[in-house]
Amino acid sequence: MTEKNLPERSEASQHDNPLLPAEAAEPIADPGLPAHQPRPTDVDPALERRAERQVSAMFTAAAVLALAFCVAYFAIDRDSIFMRTSASNLALGLSLGLALLLIGLGAIQWAKKLMADHEMIEYRHSAAGTAEDREEALTAFKQGAEESGFGRRKLVRNSLLGALGMLGLPAVVALRDLGPLPGVKLEQTVWKKGVRIVQDVDGQPIKANGLSNGQLVNAQPEVFFEHEGPDGQVVPPEYEGFELNNEKAKAAVIVVRMLPDDIRPLPGRENWGVDGILCFSKICTHVGCPISLWEQQTHVLLCPCHQSTFDLEDNGRVLFGPAARSIPQLPIAVDDEGYLIAASGFQEPVGPSYWERG
Repeated sequence: MTEKNLPERSEASQHDNPLLPAEAAEPIADPGLPAHQPRPTDVDPALERRAERQVSAMFTAAAVLALAFCVAYFAIDRDSIFMRTSASNLALGLSLGLALLLIGLGAIQWAKKLMADHEMIEYRHSAAGTAEDREEALTAFKQGAEESGFGRRKLVRNSLLGALGMLGLPAVVALRDLGPLPGVKLEQTVWKKGVRIVQDVDGQPIKANGLSNGQLVNAQPEVFFEHEGPDGQVVPPEYEGFELNNEKAKAAVIVVRMLPDDIRPLPGRENWGVDGILCFSKICTHVGCPISLWEQQTHVLLCPCHQSTFDLEDNGRVLFGPAARSIPQLPIAVDDEGYLIAASGFQEPVGPSYWERG
C-alpha cells in the first residue's frame, strides 16, 4: 500500500484514541522544588547543641579506639585464644573497625543534622569552565565551608581532627608486622678472606689462567657448594644463622678479565685484581636487579631493568641511569693452586640503595 492510498484520519478519530492524551503537544509544567521543611535542629538550639555533642562524642570515641588498637598490639599475646579465635586479632580488628565506623557515622550525623540542607539545582555545563564559572565555584566552596560549620563548630572540628590524627597510630604500629629490622644483615655477605670463587651453576673453582680477555663469568662463593644436605646446597656450619636464598642473592658476583693497562683503580685498590681479572657484585645498586650484560669492547656492564650502566675499568663507576652508587668491587687474589679467592669481604654494602645508604 502506498502513501497516497492510506486513509486520512479525521480530527475526531485522533481525539477519540485513548492512547493519545488530549494535550500531547503541551510540555509538562515544571513542578519546581517543594517548600523547604526545617529540621528540628534548625529551629531548636538545644537540639542543635545535643547533635553537636553526639557527633563530637563519636569522633572522640574513634580516637580512643585508635589508641586502644596500639595498646592491644603490644599488650595482648599473639598466641592467646579467646572464644576459639586469636585474642590479638579480635582486639585489633574490633578496635580499628569500630574507630573507622564511628568516624563514618559521625560524618553522616554531622551532614544530616548540622550542615545546611537547602535544595539546590546544578545545571549541566561544559568541562572547560569560564573564569566566571571558576569564580562561582570558589564562592560556592567558601559558602559550603561556611554552611558546614567546620570553622564555627570548634568542638566538632577539633574532635574530628583528633580522631583522624589518632587513626594514623595503628598504621604506624602495624608497620612492625612487616618483619624485624634487618640491622647490619644487609651490609654483610658470606664473602671473607680465602673463600674460593666458583662458577654459579656447577660450583667449579675458577683458575686465573683459565679466563680469556673480555670474558665474563657468573660466580658464587664456594661455601654454598661445600656441604650437601637433603634439600641440596646448604650454608656451612660456620655460617649458621644465614638464610640460604638471601645469602646466595647477596653474594652473587661476576668475574671479568680485561687488559691490565685499561684498568684505572682508585687509590688503595691497586691490588684488588689479578692480572686484569676483577670481581664485582652482580646486584645493581638501583633496585637490586641481577646484572651480567657485558660489553667486551667498552668494559661496560648494563642493567637490563632500568638501563643503569657501570664502567668496570673505572671501579664500577655509574655512567648512566638511575643507579646512585658504583657497583661494589670484591678484592681478589690467587691461592697456591692458582684458583681465584676473595682477599677479603666487600668493603661496602652490596645490593640496592635505600635511605640508609649514600
